[in-house]
Amino acid sequence: MLRAQNIFIVGPMGAGKSTVGRQLAEALSYTFKDSDHEIQRRTGVDIPTIFEFEGESGFRARERQVIEELVAEERIVLATGGGAVLNPENRQDLSARGVVIYLHCSPEQQYARTARDRNRPLLETEDPLERLREIMAEREPLYRQVADLVVSTEKRGTSSVVKEICRRLESEDV
Repeated sequence: MLRAQNIFIVGPMGAGKSTVGRQLAEALSYTFKDSDHEIQRRTGVDIPTIFEFEGESGFRARERQVIEELVAEERIVLATGGGAVLNPENRQDLSARGVVIYLHCSPEQQYARTARDRNRPLLETEDPLERLREIMAEREPLYRQVADLVVSTEKRGTSSVVKEICRRLESEDV
């Protein structure tokens, strides 16, 4: 079925990486991991606090270390942070060690899903929707570069997305 033991989920904030990843892991009898949650577990603080004290570069260094360790595990579904693809080493590790699924949704859908979430330091701005558009313009080519499968989560329920992923993992040569 799979050419690799691991499944790595990339995509923008609000695309449903953690929610889909958790259900996909359950459907495949894999272990679910979330790189952001692992960073929080190790540091004992939330992501906004890391951004406040270490900046985005400090957070990205922590993210790099966590991803490097997690991709070495077996039979995991890993939900990465939205910016994980910014680091070329992360992209290389993800591509080399598993099937990468890009969960795509529009900035408007992201905004609808994240508008009330205070755990999004990159959206602490005057115009969060415009910021989401800017982030997507920068990152979408990287998501597509690393992806083995692209799956839309736009206006879809989690179970529908998980079913599509399972079907495509079985039917496509990934």
